[in-house]
Amino acid sequence: MTASLKLGAVIITMGNRPDDLRALLDSVARQQGDAIETVVVGQGVEITDLPEGVRSVTLPENVGIPGGRNVGIEAFGPGGSDVDALLFLDDDGLLANDDTAELVRQAFTADPRLGIISFRIADPDTGLTQRRHVPRLRAADPMRSSRVTTFLGGANAVRTKVFAEVGGLPDDFFYAHEETDLAWRALDADWMIDYRSDMVLLHPTTPPSRHATYHFNVARNRVWLARRNLPAPLVPVYLGVWLLLTLARRPSVPALKAWFGGFREGWKASCGPRHPMKWRTVWRLTRLGRPPVV
Repeated sequence: MTASLKLGAVIITMGNRPDDLRALLDSVARQQGDAIETVVVGQGVEITDLPEGVRSVTLPENVGIPGGRNVGIEAFGPGGSDVDALLFLDDDGLLANDDTAELVRQAFTADPRLGIISFRIADPDTGLTQRRHVPRLRAADPMRSSRVTTFLGGANAVRTKVFAEVGGLPDDFFYAHEETDLAWRALDADWMIDYRSDMVLLHPTTPPSRHATYHFNVARNRVWLARRNLPAPLVPVYLGVWLLLTLARRPSVPALKAWFGGFREGWKASCGPRHPMKWRTVWRLTRLGRPPVV
């Protein structure tokens, strides 16, 4: 066993899936190696009846996915510094195997510049992985592990040194693209990201549009992502490409109205601090198969 790396886990929940949450916590407790300290963050709800040793944090309201996860990070000390790495898991997910934590320890130990690991998400009934859950453009083979340029928010592990160096997730995003914002900042600081098909989170197949503000948030946060992170010449290129891709997908009229509303808001509202990535990071993203124009 690779016992040198101390792991924690952060799970955010709105309290509406208690059976799923308990099953997830049981799957975390079954992991090989040292016990994983777990924190459950209740988004506007108090979470009770948790297994012994699982801590909870109650927020007065739903602060969004990145905000809730940031609270979970700080529950492990400033920037999560009480542990070496944190697992972030959706509350309706389930770790398929009992060796996932050990694989995480091995991966981080073997590669000191590996900062983030993205797990494979598979449907519990069919075992299939949706194309959108493979964080690269060449997503036809979800069983192929590779270096990537972003990661899946509800099924990942992050070395806490990454948070210490580049900060946490962008609170104001609330939902959508917060992972890519962190990924780009991590890559700009010379960390690497791996997609690992052998680290599996079982999760029901659901459409992302189930969230009421999905189209608005996707567009607004896409603009914020570009404004915060891209060199100035690439901002209009990146957003122009995504405008064309959105139109090509022929969304419904209400969805398109919401998207354009979010797009406008992304330009009107503050995006937070701007730290454009280095041009060498642009080249690194390109070599990894996803230049920051798409």
